[in-house]
Amino acid sequence: MFDRRTILSGTAMTGLSLLGGRAMAAPAVSGTRFLLVFLRGAYDAINVIAPTATAFYHEARPTLALAKPDPANPQAALPLDADWSLHPALRDSIAPLWQAGQIAFVPFAGTDDMSRSHFETQDSIELGQPVQGSRQFGSGFIGRLASVLNKGGAGAIAFSETLPLIMRGGPMVANLALGGNGKPPIDNAESAMIAAMYRGQRLGAVDLDAAVHTGFAARDAVWRTIDEEMKAAGRGAIAARGFESAAQRIGLVMRDTYNLAFVDIGGWDTHVNQGGATGQLAGRIGELGRGLSAYATALGPDAWRQTVVVVVSEFGRTFRENGNRGTDHGHGSIYWVLGGGVNGGRMVGPQLRIAPETLNQGRDLPVLTDYRALIGGLWQKQFGLGPAQLATVFPGVMPARLGLV
Repeated sequence: MFDRRTILSGTAMTGLSLLGGRAMAAPAVSGTRFLLVFLRGAYDAINVIAPTATAFYHEARPTLALAKPDPANPQAALPLDADWSLHPALRDSIAPLWQAGQIAFVPFAGTDDMSRSHFETQDSIELGQPVQGSRQFGSGFIGRLASVLNKGGAGAIAFSETLPLIMRGGPMVANLALGGNGKPPIDNAESAMIAAMYRGQRLGAVDLDAAVHTGFAARDAVWRTIDEEMKAAGRGAIAARGFESAAQRIGLVMRDTYNLAFVDIGGWDTHVNQGGATGQLAGRIGELGRGLSAYATALGPDAWRQTVVVVVSEFGRTFRENGNRGTDHGHGSIYWVLGGGVNGGRMVGPQLRIAPETLNQGRDLPVLTDYRALIGGLWQKQFGLGPAQLATVFPGVMPARLGLV
């Protein structure tokens, strides 16, 4: 069943959210693109981009630690530089991007939210507002960027069941769930019923009848693009499950239509039996790597050169493994920045020697690079934001100048 409250809250899939207060048809894309990938559940960065040169890493993780790089050992970590190594599950997906200089890792990254609560810290990151003081839950930082860029015709989309916090507070944003059987989540009969509810109605300056029809048209165009091109590329083969197939769809949609996008992936809360070179985390991280590689391929080389992808998580995990061969909620993490034009192949940002005395509260990585400063610095270069525009997106934040784009 659908009602006006459901649709206005952004939970029904009309193709365009009505939260922004004005219609925004998605324009064709000719410039830069940005995708934020949110790993919900706090991924264990230290076992994905691992400090294998540090003896403390192996002491703190007797069952989880990756083996030091060794060409004769296929389960050993892959060398990145003198200090850091890459999980072997990323050998065929992310390692080639590193070698091509198209991905950088930012260790000791995160937020100043110290709650170690999944929900509170996820909200903090999506809002992009100062942790201290009151928060405006109707304003997320990609929503604010979309508002700033809308004057130039940017289009934004969230690949999620409902409109996430991060996309709120700007112009109308499309949201599209990529799960299921590949069919639009609202059929034609339901679409007609919803459209009839808004015939002849307005919300302020917005003609709701026109907005709903525009939303359904955008949704149908996206699904036609996905269906036709995925069938052609797959030559009748069964599509791969999980993030890899979803990422291909995201690439197809963003290649021609949208500048800004958000997707979240769950399943990263590994308190028990996390695994090392193989196991639970290895399977999940391998799927992520293959998905990001598939996304780059779906975009094509021209669009990939103009694309920046940032992979974040709400916080890191404890440096020491727990008694259940897993890890618990931590603080600092390691973020990824990739794209065809990224100045990668390096570890970026301030670092320190990892030792018991340098851990945050004796348990996890400290945060030396604030995620808002990181993304703000990227957007300053990528979208040419001036000081006032950047202050609108990330109030009170000085952008980090890391030379990534």
